[in-house]
Amino acid sequence: MPDEIQNYISGEWTESETGETFEVVNPADPNTVINEYQRSSREDATEAVEAAVAAKDEWANTPAPKRGTILRKTAKILETRKEELTDLLTTEEGKTHGEAGGEVQRAIDIFYYFAGKASDLGGTVKSAGGQHTTLYTRTEPVGVAALITPWNYPIAIPAWKLAPALATGNTVVINPASLAPGVAVGIFKALDESGIPDGVANLVTGPGGEVGDEIASHEGVDAVSFTGSGEVGNYVYDAATDSQKRVQTEMGGKNPTVVSASANVKEAADIVAAGAFGVTGQACTACSRAIVHEEVHDDFVKAVVERAESIDIGPGDEYEMGPQVSADEFESTLDYVKIADKEGATLVTGGGTPEGDRFGDGYFVEPTVFTDVESDYRIAQEEVFGPVLAVIAVSDFEEAVEVCNDVKYGLSASIVTENHSEANRFIEEAEAGVVKVNQKTTGLELHVPFGGFKHSSSETWREQGDAGVDFYTIEKTVYDNY
Repeated sequence: MPDEIQNYISGEWTESETGETFEVVNPADPNTVINEYQRSSREDATEAVEAAVAAKDEWANTPAPKRGTILRKTAKILETRKEELTDLLTTEEGKTHGEAGGEVQRAIDIFYYFAGKASDLGGTVKSAGGQHTTLYTRTEPVGVAALITPWNYPIAIPAWKLAPALATGNTVVINPASLAPGVAVGIFKALDESGIPDGVANLVTGPGGEVGDEIASHEGVDAVSFTGSGEVGNYVYDAATDSQKRVQTEMGGKNPTVVSASANVKEAADIVAAGAFGVTGQACTACSRAIVHEEVHDDFVKAVVERAESIDIGPGDEYEMGPQVSADEFESTLDYVKIADKEGATLVTGGGTPEGDRFGDGYFVEPTVFTDVESDYRIAQEEVFGPVLAVIAVSDFEEAVEVCNDVKYGLSASIVTENHSEANRFIEEAEAGVVKVNQKTTGLELHVPFGGFKHSSSETWREQGDAGVDFYTIEKTVYDNY
């Protein structure tokens, strides 16, 4: 029997006032229910915000090193449960065991990182213009933070929002995505056991249209951090800024890898395939466009197709690439395959569902490669969020950069080249918040800023590292005339 998981509000595990629950199934076997969660309402969300408001002054006045100690204990508990959380992530979201384990470790590392950062919070002392005056700044928490997180990194993204918010003295309410909320609940179990005071951290599961909307718009909330689709992110941004809340949104991408004429073709194919087909293409930084110089185009296509066809697909606990997370995502990816075909792209490999007993009713899609793609095709402009790669041929570096930037998104971009001048020019000219040389578009360090340009982000505040601290804090300047 699946467990029924409760909300966490004001230090207590509680049922929703609706009395209703929803099921989360295994995307590799949708007939298997993993857990049941609270189908919460606006009233539940309001209760959580009120708990956070009631707790914010005491938490803000808790010495930062003490807050860091709680985060460190949380990291240690998560560490002891890494295998359990890895298995849960695999069964709820569909990642392979290796991918899920890496993500859980990322969450652990984030809590350790911000546990240490908490001790460095404070301010700076400046020279005053007059005598007998001490001039300095104080770093203070913003207040109550509403966090809305997606299903595709269901423990890493909650961690990189929660940890800096709590380290800097904010109280929080989080609404995790309903497709895979279990590992976020795991974080809250660890926080509870670490001694987080009542009301400081609150979790409410249920539909984003109700719970997420309520916490983002509630007058008791001071800051909103959202990761998800552009349509929802723009709505959240408008709702939050209308009431003058501090807000950051991280949204979609249409991330390119440029393959230069000087590139090692096999290396380029491995880099592109890792970015396109890793985590089943379900990453906002996934490579969905390979922009390839015509001199190496045919060799590259051959190499990337060989790599795609070598990927062993199946349930994430045993195979190299798992399923898509839901029926909706599965059908959307297959729809884009049909759209690309109608537009005139050439399907070179994949494009369907694999056959075999191990696939059952699971949401599996073959790694897919299209060639003869023009930059204005929908397959080259719109976020697919599945294991689909569009290969676009270009005649020179200038055209490659033009195609790279010819989308509304600007999250991650990479180039594979042996030409140092091209690499430097690409760093300068690519319209993306993350630019990489001879690396895949996916994969992020936790101590540097993350965020996008154009429609990939609100372009307000970055996440992670010192930038994460900046979002959740505000500076007060003090003139002390003694």
